Amino acid sequence: MAAPEPEAELLVCVKCRRGIDAPGEPRRPGKVLADRVAEGLPEGVRLREVECLSNCDRGCSVALRGPGRWTFVYGNFTEADAGTLAEGAARYSRAPDGLVPWRERSEHFKRNCIARIPPTELFHD
Repeated sequence: MAAPEPEAELLVCVKCRRGIDAPGEPRRPGKVLADRVAEGLPEGVRLREVECLSNCDRGCSVALRGPGRWTFVYGNFTEADAGTLAEGAARYSRAPDGLVPWRERSEHFKRNCIARIPPTELFHD
């Protein structure tokens, strides 16, 4: 039996340098974050490494998206936030529309939202 499709996707910018130039660094902070999150990825979430989310001044940046859900872009993550990010992705995957109640969000998610994008299904022309 095939595994069920994930409820949500977590996009992590692996090119992110967290606003700093780190010549000689073998792995950029965004890639380090992605690797750490992959170690504890919650059920129902698929991790996708992406090249750039064009949010360099507020990196490391991520996006959470899924079919029929609101998409959210968040910034200011570090390797130390991998557990917070995994928990936030788990909460997102359990919310049918992607809207996690405010009181259930971590402080990081409350304070570092860059964008909230409606699902395309809201627009029936």
